[in-house]
Amino acid sequence: MTDPCVAVVLAGGAGRRMGGGKPLRTWGETSLLTRALILARGYGDEIAVAVRDADQIGGEVGVPLLFDRPDVPGPLAGLASALAFARSRGATWVQLLACDMPRLPDDLTLRLAAALRSNAKVALPASNDHLHPICGLWSTTVEPRLADYLAQGRSSLRGLAAVSGEVVVDWGTVQPDPFVNLNTLAELHAQQPMRRQA
Repeated sequence: MTDPCVAVVLAGGAGRRMGGGKPLRTWGETSLLTRALILARGYGDEIAVAVRDADQIGGEVGVPLLFDRPDVPGPLAGLASALAFARSRGATWVQLLACDMPRLPDDLTLRLAAALRSNAKVALPASNDHLHPICGLWSTTVEPRLADYLAQGRSSLRGLAAVSGEVVVDWGTVQPDPFVNLNTLAELHAQQPMRRQA
């Protein structure tokens, strides 16, 4: 894609089903957060991490920290801070990604951007009959609409995409699913990458 894009890792969830501390949980030889940052570097010209509190990521991570607005619920808070960050950087697009989706495809942003039409402000990936709005590519022109959306008491990323003009990019029926979302310790353990042989 030729227009400037920032990639923002969403790491502000409480991770209760994993016992808390999700971004710092081990993924192979690193952490879920570090893995997400590696992916993000392939998606955007600049990257940042959105959190509710800096303690969620254990300190400095070498990229800007964006703090979720306390009055905005769920992942929509991360999108709000991501859109504001992108605007401040003069970027046109925001690629969201969640810190608990470590197998995202390398060509995520490229495929989403290629599917955008002139009237579409959001491109969402889908796989195995599931939509993944938390990994969407969002135009910064959605930001003013977000304020109206929140004023209506709405809080769904999916809903905001629908009212903003969306296109869906389907990865089809794929196994292993590159959009696997790890919510529990059992899922994290089951999905761990193979360790390298010494």
